[in-house]
Amino acid sequence: MKEEKKHDEEGHMPEEQAAEEHKKGAKKRKKAKASGGVEALTAEIAALEERLAEKCQEAEANHNRFLKSCADLENYKKRVEREKKELLDYANDTLIKELLHVIDNMERALSHINDDVDIESLKEGLTLSIEQIFPMLEKFGLERVRAVGERFDPTVHEAVSHEVSSDHGPETVIREFQRGYTLKGRLLRPSMVAVSKEPS
Repeated sequence: MKEEKKHDEEGHMPEEQAAEEHKKGAKKRKKAKASGGVEALTAEIAALEERLAEKCQEAEANHNRFLKSCADLENYKKRVEREKKELLDYANDTLIKELLHVIDNMERALSHINDDVDIESLKEGLTLSIEQIFPMLEKFGLERVRAVGERFDPTVHEAVSHEVSSDHGPETVIREFQRGYTLKGRLLRPSMVAVSKEPS
């Protein structure tokens, strides 16, 4: 049975009992307050964890953007360096094309000299001029395209004519009318050639 609360004749609770009741009430209020504090703390922790997760995602996104920016910058630097090198490599092609006309004229002069005429000094002079010019151009990366005796290659040869030849297989360069040249591996101009063909 529950202990009955004692009251005096005027309906007042004895002091000791009143004090006890006050203590019990205080404990209940404290317990309720503590319970409410735990719930509030739990809610705050959950909110902080959610904010932390959001910040982690944001940090990861920023890191990925940073890595992409670094990669884009590196690719840009490589492209600029490649374009710069290409510009330097082929900056002299106009000059070299002009000098090639000089070589062409000298080679034509040599090919039209009559061997019966005593003009050896002229031939030697022309030959010497060509020999002096071409090594200079080679320093800039100029190379002759191989032609006579080679299989016809449309990437470096331009066929001016096709001639029947029993001494060569088909599609073989048998004559060269004008030399072809490459500049550091890039075709500057093709060789003008005659190509062998089988008898019809």
